[in-house]
Amino acid sequence: MKVGDNYPETLLKKRDRFKIYICICLFWLPFLVTQTDAQCALNKKVFHAGEQISYDIYFKWGLLMPKAGQANFVIKRTPYEQHNSWNYNLIFRTNGIFEKIYKMRDTLECFFTPNHQLLFSSKRTTEGGRYMVENITFTNKGNKTQSHTHRYNLESTRIDTTIITDGCVYDMMAGVMFLRTIDWSNIQRGQEFATKVAIGRDIVNMSFRYVGQAIVERNENLKYRTRHFYIDIYDDAFTQSKEAAEVWIGDDDNHLPVKIKAKLKIGAAEVYYNSSSNLQYPLTSRIEIPKR
Repeated sequence: MKVGDNYPETLLKKRDRFKIYICICLFWLPFLVTQTDAQCALNKKVFHAGEQISYDIYFKWGLLMPKAGQANFVIKRTPYEQHNSWNYNLIFRTNGIFEKIYKMRDTLECFFTPNHQLLFSSKRTTEGGRYMVENITFTNKGNKTQSHTHRYNLESTRIDTTIITDGCVYDMMAGVMFLRTIDWSNIQRGQEFATKVAIGRDIVNMSFRYVGQAIVERNENLKYRTRHFYIDIYDDAFTQSKEAAEVWIGDDDNHLPVKIKAKLKIGAAEVYYNSSSNLQYPLTSRIEIPKR
């Protein structure tokens, strides 16, 4: 297929939501642990400084499933405004046919205290030659979260707004630490959880439902033991809110997302675990079958 021929422009629409929800699907299930206050403290630390994780991202449209890009995550200890904090960094870049149609380079990061109080998140984006920054500052007071969003480009400010919301509110990446501290022994099949994420001027509602154990096959020689979840996302980027996405989490002490599938208005996004280094625990959910 020649690039640009018979390739609908609608595939490029809602690209910001597309990338945001890839991040959310990769690392969002914060209410799978008990939350009793705005601190939303961790139950168990499964990560450590120097950890790196890589994912391959695909876009499925009909019979086509081109590789859309790569996402690489790094975690480290980095002070933030005199706070003793952790830093989670993501770099996303398109490749293949998407690189020719609409080149994207994104850097996303968040800072949070050791007990997981989110302090600050930032998204720096270059798309089609245009540069955009979105910074969100989070302040927790009692059972309320104040999120101040400042979005701007080289010419002007696009968004400068503050939203005060009951309970915990996160950015697109901060939920990773909650996801990875799920206590499998306390989750019941069919159990549902609800949460909120700040995106621009909006607070987007989500809920999560545990399905059970499942095997994810990458090829005939590689499989992963996982825990399977459905995600309901109430946003117009999706054809349906119910079961808008699914995520499969590796069933070992690392709790890494292994596979993600998100249904979009045009096609679907699929994400697959590629590689990792400096993990806290052995990746025992990975099952390699010797070739005959």
